[in-house]
Amino acid sequence: MNQAPRSFQLVPGATASPVILHVPHASRTIPPDVRDGILLDDHALARELDHVTDAHTAEIAAEAAAAAAVTPWQFVNRLSRLVVDPERFPDEREEMLTAGMGAVYTRTTRREPLRPTALDPAPLLDRYFHPYAAAMTRAVADRLDAAGRAVVIDVHSYPTHALPYELHGDAPRPPICLGTDPHHTPGELLTVARRAFAGFGGTALDTPFAGTYVPLQFHRRDPRVSALMVEIRRDLYMDEPGGTAGPGLERLASALADLVAASTM
Repeated sequence: MNQAPRSFQLVPGATASPVILHVPHASRTIPPDVRDGILLDDHALARELDHVTDAHTAEIAAEAAAAAAVTPWQFVNRLSRLVVDPERFPDEREEMLTAGMGAVYTRTTRREPLRPTALDPAPLLDRYFHPYAAAMTRAVADRLDAAGRAVVIDVHSYPTHALPYELHGDAPRPPICLGTDPHHTPGELLTVARRAFAGFGGTALDTPFAGTYVPLQFHRRDPRVSALMVEIRRDLYMDEPGGTAGPGLERLASALADLVAASTM
């Protein structure tokens, strides 16, 4: 199986830390051969990347890791989600298939054609999706072996105003959205997350985005794996869409470091 170089990176943390900061959507990088299969011209693609990329979330995670007393691990996607989206189900279980945005996107955030509708997703899944999933599975298994448990904190952002692709675009858009899984998000994890982000004007559960990432090998099978998605509304820390980060980034990184610290205990 061919694996593209640097398609993801595991940044080591402390051996004793159970925490993995997972950053799946921060990159704008698209390999040239994948770019050739995208229908948009360069200007339209740049605009699409502005909207679809969780800009600066890798920096937020890195600053949080550096500030934490016990350094968490970081698993960072080095390719754009327009290559593959590693957080989607790779089959018919994925609800975003109805919007043309399953594991391999065929539609843009404005529901316009991104790739040919008849595209066979298997080559992209084999080259990018499955190696990513296998590596993340190994990272979680390593935390279980070393620390006896694993805590996956999924670091995302979302635009202040809903985009046309969103299936629940009329939902409230709080400053911080906490995405949960009924089998993998214990109440204690929610409590410490709410406390960590209390200074940003409010948190809400599973709105406008729901759920959190757990590798399928452990999903609803291993209660030692806890998970929480942290979705940050972009106006808290950056110019939208796709602009530079502001001073809010440091505050958010500090809050995330607090969550890491509480999750490590």
